[in-house]
Amino acid sequence: MPRKLKVYQTSQGFFDLALAAPSMKAALEAWGAASNLFHQGFAKEAEDEKIIAAAMAKPGVVLQRPVGSSSAFREHAELPSAASLDAQPRGTRDTPARKAPPKTRDEKVERKAAARYEKEERERKARRVKEEAEAARVRERRNKAIEKAQAALLEAEAGHEEKADAIVKDLEAVQRRAEAEDERWRELKARLEGNLRKAKE
Repeated sequence: MPRKLKVYQTSQGFFDLALAAPSMKAALEAWGAASNLFHQGFAKEAEDEKIIAAAMAKPGVVLQRPVGSSSAFREHAELPSAASLDAQPRGTRDTPARKAPPKTRDEKVERKAAARYEKEERERKARRVKEEAEAARVRERRNKAIEKAQAALLEAEAGHEEKADAIVKDLEAVQRRAEAEDERWRELKARLEGNLRKAKE
């Protein structure tokens, strides 16, 4: 059976917020609150029937309206412009709305709202699971690509070092042959020059 919803209110920045949720904890999570606003006196359970009806119509959705205004709560509220505030008749600004007499809660409406909240919560969780699974697949593909690139780099580096060592060995062999050739030429030149001197005598 779906948990019964309650409507909670708080203020955040330039907006009043309202939300139909099964608990204060769920409301705090939806508002993104880092501390317990209820214990601090910054949040409360709604009593205004219009606010309750608006929130129950969209359970689990954070509704907004400009701070201190008596306008209807919406999913995306805009702040009133300075011109619209100046255009208000004197005496209407900051005048608290007359409190409506408490009405009997409609159990059927609340049950429907609770069921809708549970359904939307399941859908949100399913989307979250899907997004997390997709993110995990992306991470796995990225990690595999990184491992492949690192392996290719290490293989190329090993091949380069092997070729460089072979070239160094070849250069050393060439150097030895060059030195041997110089030594052979010195000996041959000395002998031939000696023969030339003897022939000239």
